[in-house]
Amino acid sequence: MRLFRLATGVVLLGLAGPVAGQVRVNPTGVNVNAQGATTVFLTYGGLAGYRAAEAFWCGELILASPAIGRRCDPATIFGSLPLRYDRAGASGVGGLTDIMTIPPSVARRAYQAAESGAGSAFYYVRRFRSIEGGPDQYVVVTCRLTGGGARSPLSLTDVRVAFVPDVPVLQVSRGEPAPALEARISYTGTGRLVGRWEIVLPGDDPPTEEDLLTEATLPLERRGTQRRYQPLSRFNLFLPPNGAVTLPGPDPSRLPTLVDGVYYVLLRIEASQDKEGDSDLGAAGAGTGVVPSGGVAGFPMPVLRYLVGSGSAEGAGDAVAHPAAIRLLAPSVDAILDAAGASFSWDAHPAAAVYRIEFALARGRRVFAALVPAGATGYRAPPWLAEKIGDDELRWRVVGTDPAGREVTRSDWRAARFGTPTVPPA
Repeated sequence: MRLFRLATGVVLLGLAGPVAGQVRVNPTGVNVNAQGATTVFLTYGGLAGYRAAEAFWCGELILASPAIGRRCDPATIFGSLPLRYDRAGASGVGGLTDIMTIPPSVARRAYQAAESGAGSAFYYVRRFRSIEGGPDQYVVVTCRLTGGGARSPLSLTDVRVAFVPDVPVLQVSRGEPAPALEARISYTGTGRLVGRWEIVLPGDDPPTEEDLLTEATLPLERRGTQRRYQPLSRFNLFLPPNGAVTLPGPDPSRLPTLVDGVYYVLLRIEASQDKEGDSDLGAAGAGTGVVPSGGVAGFPMPVLRYLVGSGSAEGAGDAVAHPAAIRLLAPSVDAILDAAGASFSWDAHPAAAVYRIEFALARGRRVFAALVPAGATGYRAPPWLAEKIGDDELRWRVVGTDPAGREVTRSDWRAARFGTPTVPPA
């Protein structure tokens, strides 16, 4: 740790503060996990006449002249945040939020650079493009490598919800009690995890992707607007700085099983105070007050499904074929995916009540699957998927099911591979 403290002190010298009329950010520096992902809620202010553009992580900065500020040295870029993965939105007065999710691959490259003698701090640099013909501006957030403990933002980096024992899709008879369930959560920082369990009943409108985000991931103006469903129970527990916790689910007796259909159990995480990651609107020039960001996450919370009645469960037999298969849109065949994250999209299908996107290795072993409501035709993979796939070829497809969980249509498998993003010329 001595190397980190000394290196950080050297790197931070000479970084000029914002000047009048310059785009500002808060927080300007955060402690991040050197061995895994970290997510940070950022607020930008002073954006009159500017629009957010691309963002990079890098080890060194150079003058951005004739633009304003400092930009990444192209020789030290660790990764990029493609615009299509942004969760930016309005915040405060003329402000912008940015959910910065640092993938493990970027943290690993920064750690390796520090081991080789570079400073332990690296940088997240976002460019803001002038829409009035003025110079572009580059805004820097300093990321300091730590163990991801008490002085890091309280962010969720992986959440998995499952019945105990784990089954892909639970099927119970009408009136039969459901088993217990739990959520296994990986996180950085420390603080209070506050939230509730809810259930979507058959016939309810399904949640959108925004409904499944944690409250701390949303801009301040959109908090409190997420759709609510029937509550099951609440929780409020302290997370020590050890990075993992198993959260018990609601009392199984509260899970309804008296009506046939498909039920969805939702994990809803509320925002909590977190001094290591809370964003000061005044410091960013985007209003007044502090935006709580404890429990921020760069991905929607997973949904746990169970069936009541005689509907066929996933994998219980061949699909009832629908005349038209689901058409995949993006990424294209054999595309190179950014290891910092990947988005997948497909055409809507009239017969599908729920989509199931499946990921497998080239040799056929399925590594992950997620459920997507029929109202959505896209999915952003969690940051750890690239780590799980590694250098292997990724195969993905989308399966459509009816309200009872029976497969009614599917797409063909499509191949892709995770790789290093292309760095645009300076």
